[in-house]
Amino acid sequence: MRFYMAVNESNIVNRLRDLASSQNNRLFRNNRGLFYTLDIFKRIKAGEKPRKVEAGLSGKGSSDLIGWTQVKITPDMVGQTLAVFTAVECKTIKGVANKEQLKFIKIVRENGGIAGIARNNEDYLEIIRGK
Repeated sequence: MRFYMAVNESNIVNRLRDLASSQNNRLFRNNRGLFYTLDIFKRIKAGEKPRKVEAGLSGKGSSDLIGWTQVKITPDMVGQTLAVFTAVECKTIKGVANKEQLKFIKIVRENGGIAGIARNNEDYLEIIRGK
């Protein structure tokens, strides 16, 4: 039985990012968002429309943590270590992934990447071990 602490998604993201580093993996926070700004040169002119700026990976549903997992290649491939694209969607115990997030995870997996939903350290370790 897993123990779930009452924590918010930001705490889970930070904890899993730290765990990834301890496992020789690198995951980065993918803050997704949209805001509007005015070009500095256009600010002087009254009535200019703001410019739309997107942050994070483009496309709906991209995961909270994006990066790579080191994978050791078999001896017949000269023992190289490769970085495999990794995407982890972080959720609280009650959090539910939306349709776009599930689609993103599916696409990453279908293309040879590692992806899944993690609510705690155990979930994360299962994802990177391919379970």
